[in-house]
Amino acid sequence: MKLALIGISNSGRTTLFNSLTGRSAATTGYSAAEAEPNMAVIKVPDRRIDELARIFKPKKRTHARIEYMDYLGLCRGDAGQNGKVIEFIKDADALVYVLRGFEDAGVAHPLGAVDPVRDFDTIEAELIIFDLDLAEKRLLHMEEAARKGKPPKREEEAAVRKCREALEREMPLRYTAFDETERRAIRHLDFISMLPVMAVINVAESDLASAKSLSWRDAIRKRTARFTEIPLDPIVLSGKIEMEIAELPAEDAAAFLRDLGVGVPARERMIRESYGMLGLISFLTVGEDEVRAWTVRKGAPARAAAGKIHSDLERGFIRAEVVSYDDFVKAGSLSGARSKGLLRLEGKQYVVRDGDIIDFRFNV
Repeated sequence: MKLALIGISNSGRTTLFNSLTGRSAATTGYSAAEAEPNMAVIKVPDRRIDELARIFKPKKRTHARIEYMDYLGLCRGDAGQNGKVIEFIKDADALVYVLRGFEDAGVAHPLGAVDPVRDFDTIEAELIIFDLDLAEKRLLHMEEAARKGKPPKREEEAAVRKCREALEREMPLRYTAFDETERRAIRHLDFISMLPVMAVINVAESDLASAKSLSWRDAIRKRTARFTEIPLDPIVLSGKIEMEIAELPAEDAAAFLRDLGVGVPARERMIRESYGMLGLISFLTVGEDEVRAWTVRKGAPARAAAGKIHSDLERGFIRAEVVSYDDFVKAGSLSGARSKGLLRLEGKQYVVRDGDIIDFRFNV
């Protein structure tokens, strides 16, 4: 899973990147026109893996992984710089809008004043402009090809026109309903506003639960409620505090979070949000060699989940032995789960659930 952090310059993107990844990428108080991309792969915290590793004592434990990407800030109306950012993030699975909600006299806001709602609108507008330009160029190319006797595929032309219509109404494509045929027809075009989005409002410590922060959240919810029955619900955090937490030993970090009245660090909250946003779950495999988490789409059948491990398992799938993590913990062992009837045999169409511990049987 790849998540790209984007935002107006000086929004605290790189500070948040550091807190999420444990890196120490350089942060600056100005709008850089050139910069090296920041990229890092992190383990997804999963207490189930840690507990199973304690029980099985494997040679190796493997968590699921997330890659975070951070590059230049967006600049309103700057097609050159914004084009660089969009090109960089095209292969992301989802976007994280980092919206500045903190005041800092030493770090100027490029748009003059702190206003995360305006910044949200600005980011959305820049992505829509990019996609609208892409749609119009694609339609123009199709018209030119048709004049030369090479008519375009009707499915693609209809889908691109549908995109253009939505974009002209200032609707990001992630809120536009496409059937599977339409999605296949435009997949190669990489429309950036089609990517799922998470929003983060980066505030000072004193504003973590302030009325001002709540009003910003509500305003952004209303913006997206125009297009969907499930509006965006921004996460309010302090990137500066989160970076300090990331640098502390585990016990000290937990105490710090309690003092702040925060249940879990932003890193875990954002991972949970991203899994839900992308419709992902994790199933688990166990043994003396390795305890591992595997990421699949919610609703994936057992045979497809087996293919995540190895194509031979999918091709030669016979059955899956399944026990939920919670049932396993109650039983204390696989043999205990089997004796209590909690370990089940499932076929290839069984829908995998989050936390399932699975042993695949196959024959190739």
